[in-house]
Amino acid sequence: MIYIGLTGWGDHYSLYPPQIKPKDKLSEYGSHFPVVELDASFYAVQSVEKALKWAHETPESFQFIVKAYQGMTGHKREDLPFLNKQEMFQAFKDSLKPLREANKLAMVLFQFPPWFECRTENVNYLRYCRKVMGDIPVALEFRHQSWFKKQYYSSTLSFMKQEGWIHSVADEPQAGVGSVPIVPVATNEKITLIRMHGRNFHGWTRPKNANTNWREVRYLYKYNEAELVEWKARIQDLEKQSKDIFIVFNNNSGGDAAGNAKQLQKLLDIEYDNLSPQQLRLF
Repeated sequence: MIYIGLTGWGDHYSLYPPQIKPKDKLSEYGSHFPVVELDASFYAVQSVEKALKWAHETPESFQFIVKAYQGMTGHKREDLPFLNKQEMFQAFKDSLKPLREANKLAMVLFQFPPWFECRTENVNYLRYCRKVMGDIPVALEFRHQSWFKKQYYSSTLSFMKQEGWIHSVADEPQAGVGSVPIVPVATNEKITLIRMHGRNFHGWTRPKNANTNWREVRYLYKYNEAELVEWKARIQDLEKQSKDIFIVFNNNSGGDAAGNAKQLQKLLDIEYDNLSPQQLRLF
């Protein structure tokens, strides 16, 4: 089965009627797509009450890909609101309980930062993360090119298979060591994740500063049909390696994610059942 969706549900204005209230957006989003990537969990461990609310607002078969908290991936290393690493991981796992109980947790995504290199201590940390997460499905996405350099390529994929990591295959600008190539290889026979970040090289490499909202630039990209047709072939090949393929579009700086997701859905000739009913549009 192929599940196509977007990162987040708040900013995809082309999906929603003009009069929609923010509190109704998730329910309306669920009338378009069967899966969403939850980004709020990256910035703070979410409350059980919120997760319970999200579970109630979505169709029975709806799935969440939950991003691991930034303290767990090393994006944030200071001023963490936890006494230690064990407490942090436990709080995060506790926050997932309503989604797990509703059978709506597809996986937890560990996206590591560009400075997370292929080194022994980082490999050991990946082992730790996998062990602590227990039976929760976990996906792994790198942002440092060293993991897929010629001398480590096979070992990286073998390690992910042995440890039970789901491969998060990234489509992103090829911008040196702070990016990874497209590696369309499944490491888990049950699930593979694909994340479409766009190919805006200049936005990707633009340095962060206080005067610029880097997110407004970094993911400013619209995939053309030829690029999506290329991905159609990759997806069909990955279907032979994994039972389920999850695809999320993250290229929304210009509002292009939803349109590209529906374009790919059409190319793959997919129609989803059991979605939420859409709100009535007057125009």
